[in-house]
Amino acid sequence: MSESSQIFIAKSTIKAADKEHRRKLNFNIGKYNAVVPQGKEQFLDLALAREKAKNIKWKAIENLGEQLENFDSAITKRGTTVIWADDAQQALEAVGKICREKNCKSVVKSKSMVTEEIHLNDYLEKLGIISVETDLGEYIQQLDGEAPYHIVTPAMHKSKEDVAKLFARKLGTDPKLTPEELTLVARNILREKYATAEVGITGANFIIADIGGIAITENEGNARLSCSMPKTHIVIVGIEKIIPSIYDLALFWPLLATYGTGQRVTVYNTIITGPKQDGETDGPDEMFVILLDNGRTNLLANEKLRESLYCIRCGACLNTCPIYKNIGGHAYGATYSGPIGSVITPHLKGMEEWKHLSNASSLCGSCTDVCAVKINLHELLLENRHEAVEEGYSNFTERTAWKLWQQSMLHRRLMNFGNAKIKNQLVNKILKGWKEHRSELEFPKKSFNQLWRQKFGDR
Repeated sequence: MSESSQIFIAKSTIKAADKEHRRKLNFNIGKYNAVVPQGKEQFLDLALAREKAKNIKWKAIENLGEQLENFDSAITKRGTTVIWADDAQQALEAVGKICREKNCKSVVKSKSMVTEEIHLNDYLEKLGIISVETDLGEYIQQLDGEAPYHIVTPAMHKSKEDVAKLFARKLGTDPKLTPEELTLVARNILREKYATAEVGITGANFIIADIGGIAITENEGNARLSCSMPKTHIVIVGIEKIIPSIYDLALFWPLLATYGTGQRVTVYNTIITGPKQDGETDGPDEMFVILLDNGRTNLLANEKLRESLYCIRCGACLNTCPIYKNIGGHAYGATYSGPIGSVITPHLKGMEEWKHLSNASSLCGSCTDVCAVKINLHELLLENRHEAVEEGYSNFTERTAWKLWQQSMLHRRLMNFGNAKIKNQLVNKILKGWKEHRSELEFPKKSFNQLWRQKFGDR
């Protein structure tokens, strides 16, 4: 059993028994579930919209190299420097080099899962650079020393009382402040950071190939400030975020908003095509785009798992997953949690160490049903399990148990072998793993086959 697997089991066991944690999580997911149906009403044919979005992403991913080259060529013409990073270390080194050249002392950063993936804040701290999260949820998590809990809602596991106590402890505010007052406190603090930071760092929701631009979706405006007020803007984005055309945003923006937060469209939607041009008064003097691979080409090379790269990070699969709703985001121990995280993490970080995540699923298929771009998530989880076995990452006991089960299922005499008492002892006393999180299994005294023969004979 890998170290990551042991940590996962320990954390998930604790969280599954934490009723207060579950109450907060279910309350916040309940708010999400209440508004998403309203957002879906904007689509005349929702199934068709999802199918079209999937086909657009299929086209983009199947021609990924060409699409990225088109993006590179177009945005470079307007003065942006594009950096191709094979892994997290190359991306971090690129950021470090830029920051050193700019004599950077502080960075403002908008919400970005890919920067969490490469542990950017930890790297900048080692360089002596202050990195400030400007998204309110991310800012709350940073104050508390925690990683994001959810792809879209970083502090989903916290109540307003939790946030008030955190602000009181870290910022010296009144512990009885309302959510509105807490937001104003954060706003006043962060506004000063924008004005003094030498570098602003953002992610991107989409990379637009035909015009050479990045599209950012947000509700607070912090990404706009992070990319426009500092003199240098750095974008770090996974290569899978590519879409072929600016016209595709007419579908993807409302689809992401609806499935992400239940809105028809988010408050701020921005397309950035380069640094400040001649004659323009707003924007950064320099812009850099770091295109990150970091294992994504492993998924691209895998024909069965490739469609996981279609994901637009709406978080809908997390909100519907019975596993996520019981153990929460931090138990996964990886940047991307929930069903999509369980699919892609073994390929981004190594199957041997992370194969356990694909087993942390009921395979109920709810994630597939709600996916905005119709990724067959539950089938991909099953494929991961298959690949783990094919690559030799199953132990002797597991292989033996399944071999015995297979033989039993193929031979009626083996299925009927032994009475109920023997079977009960085998499962409940000898194979103790069954009872670890379940009540005792009680086998019927006669199998269905035996009852059938008793009633109808051999016909």
